[in-house]
Order: sequence, then structure tokens, then C-alpha cells
Amino acid sequence: MHKFKSLQTFYWKEETFYILDQRLLPHRVEYLPCKNHHDVIAAICTLAVRGAPAIGIAAAFAMALCGFQSLPECSSYERLKARLAEASQELLASRPTAVNLAWALQRIEKWLSMNDHLTPREIAAGLLEEAEKIFKEDVEHNRMIGKNGSALVPEGASILTHCNAGSLATGGFGTALGVIRAAAQEGKNIHVYIDETRPLLQGARLSSFEMFYENIPATLIIDSCAAYLMKKGQVDLIVVGADRIAGNGDCANKIGTYALAVLASYHKIPFYIAAPLSTIDLELSSGDKIIIEERSSEEITSFAGNSVAPENTSVFNPAFDVTPAGLITALVTEKGIVHKPDQEKLYKLCTKV
Repeated sequence: MHKFKSLQTFYWKEETFYILDQRLLPHRVEYLPCKNHHDVIAAICTLAVRGAPAIGIAAAFAMALCGFQSLPECSSYERLKARLAEASQELLASRPTAVNLAWALQRIEKWLSMNDHLTPREIAAGLLEEAEKIFKEDVEHNRMIGKNGSALVPEGASILTHCNAGSLATGGFGTALGVIRAAAQEGKNIHVYIDETRPLLQGARLSSFEMFYENIPATLIIDSCAAYLMKKGQVDLIVVGADRIAGNGDCANKIGTYALAVLASYHKIPFYIAAPLSTIDLELSSGDKIIIEERSSEEITSFAGNSVAPENTSVFNPAFDVTPAGLITALVTEKGIVHKPDQEKLYKLCTKV
């Protein structure tokens, strides 16, 4: 495998937002040029960009694109605001589970409401500046998550992770993989087991790619091997990311996460969630309220363009599942570690200055 010089997920150049096309990894590094918010929506829906924090960042830049693209037709603040409101609703509908998408759009809308005195061009430029702040803050928060989470990783630990919660799923550094990166940078002699993560193989294609890039020792396993590894005593801890965390601590993450949490509880292995505060949705009382996206049947019935199941096979393909808070050993955030997260602890975490 070629060692690429950069894992940069996005960049902006000359009123165009470039997204690293994760569908092509690990074999090719290509960037999708997005000229308008519709291009970003397509990238989100087709998983060219994925991961809750990364989707939020992409949505913020999509709003900036809409601002610049609307200038020829919107000569007033009110007309531009109406156009941006339409774009925001379209972006919000692109993927329903990851809360960072709504969080980023709400932040953009708040900025708009505070700057109604600006000209349309100044608004477009301001939206870009706000998107860049969201991008930068995400990287900073990920590094803090990594630093905090590293304290939970003992020397010589074998760590199991699921899906991809690394640089590719965020602005950079990563959440779950950020914890692993930080532990490795501190000189801890760690080893990573990576679930392949069916059906789209984000673990095999993306997490393995990131660990190779960082020269962190890692072994790829099929999803159903995790229980066997735990039984053999080869897993010291599990760390994964999250797409939405309810107010009571229940966490939605890539399908298969709940099974790992149950297995970890049975084998008495610490199970950690690493995520920024922007992933916490205090308005949801429990994980039962989280909308779970269901994706197309073709993701399961075919592989690399070839059919692997009988025609017209009935398929159930949820993209996420919900892990109850009672199975979570601790939540690692940029503000610190919350052991056994619950409603009271999360409220205090999110509201403290």
C-alpha cells in the first residue's frame, strides 16, 4: 500500500469545497470538488464523507457554498437568509442519526441571526469563516479527547475498535482512534484489533488505512471474531465513537457496537465511548428516541458490484444501533471523562463553563 502524505479530510479553495472521497480508500486518494450544497448532500448520502463530526463540518461548509452561489440572485439579507434556510433543511434530511449535522447547522443559523446587518457578500464570507472555526475546533477537541482517553489505556494494551472514528470521520486526529493515537504518541506499546465492520467495511478500508499510516501495530478481524478474542483474553479494552448520545447516556453508533458492549460486559472488559460534546443531544431523553437510518438492500446483497444473495432477498440494513448507558464504562470527551454516564452527569458536563 502506498503511504500517502496526508489524511486531510477536507480543504477549501477558490469557493470550492473539496472532500476526500472515502469510497475509494484505501486504494486511491481523490477529492470531490463540491461547487454547491447539493454536491455536499450527495457526498454525505453516498458516504463519500462519513462520521458524525465530519458530516457536521461538511454541512457548515455547504452553507458557505450556498452563500457564495446565491449572491447573483440574492441582493438582500432576507432573500439570502431564505435561500440558506432551504439549504439547511435539505442538508438536515441527508442523514438522520448523526446529531453533529444538526448541531453545525444550528450554529450557522445562530451566526446568521446575529449578523443581519451585513451585506450578502459579507454574510457568505462570514459563513466560510464560521465553518473554518468549526473545522479547527473539531481537531482541537479531538486532540483533547485523545489526551484524556489515553489515561485509560494501560501500557501494552490490546485495544478493540469498531468502524472508523479516526481522522477520516472527523476534522482530524479522531475520537476513538484519537485515543489510540495519543496512547501511541506517549510511547505506550499498544496493539489494535480492528473489526472489518460489515457491510461497507469502514474498519477494513479506513481504520486499517489510518493505523498503517501512523505505523501503529494493528490486526484486522471479521466482526464475528470479536467474542472469540475476548474469550481468549486478548482484548484489554474497547473504544468506539458515537453518532448521537442521548441525554441519559445511551449511545448510537455503527451497527454492531451494541453487540460488542454486551460481550464486553460478559467478559468484564472496559467499554469506552469517545466523542465530542457536540455529539450529545440533551433534548433526547433516551436512546429509544434516536432515529436509526436504514440503508439500501444492495449494500448487503451485493459486494464490489457482484450479487451475493438470491434475487429479491428480503433485507434489513440499519446503519446504527443503540448501546444502553448501563453498558458503557465511561464516556471520553474534550472536557474530561464521565464514568458510567447518566442524565445528571451529562447535563453537568454540557452546561459547565
